[in-house]
Amino acid sequence: MGSPKLILASASPRRRELIARLGIVPDAIAPAEIDESPLKGELPRDYAVRMAREKAMAVGGEGHILAGDTVVAVGRRILPKAEDEATARHCLELLSGRRHRVLSAIALRSPDGALREKLSETSVRFKRLSEEEIAAYLASGEWHGKAGGYAIQGAAEGLIAWIEGSHSGVVGLPLFETRALLKSAGFDIG
Repeated sequence: MGSPKLILASASPRRRELIARLGIVPDAIAPAEIDESPLKGELPRDYAVRMAREKAMAVGGEGHILAGDTVVAVGRRILPKAEDEATARHCLELLSGRRHRVLSAIALRSPDGALREKLSETSVRFKRLSEEEIAAYLASGEWHGKAGGYAIQGAAEGLIAWIEGSHSGVVGLPLFETRALLKSAGFDIG
């Protein structure tokens, strides 16, 4: 008997690439359409878990639904997904020379409606960024649509002084936690 059917509730090509590293190809891709606004006073950890849960619950279909959300946080502040250069610049200036957390939550909804969740927390510290480094990174365009205005899997990795935790979680899908969730649901993962 093969693995159960899996629907990935994400349009992110990075999440598809990451889950493929586990030998899993989703049977379908169905991005969740939900309001991703943080609630007033919501802490970053609670927000990440709530987003993953709501995405898993919002997608229909027969099979297991896997959803995730990645949040970049400085203290209690949730940094936005950078949709414009000004936002990306603000995020990079805020992250420059500082430690921040990347919270990557995943939720797996089984066909019977049961929900399993896991959270990965990673600490990341950028070097102190010069104006030239910020300008060069902004010119790359890699920041577009990325939480906190950067993509660790690109040129930003050369600006990161250290990381403690899950590199794949910072990219967008913590593979250790994802593997554990899928195995617990009966997926055949080596």
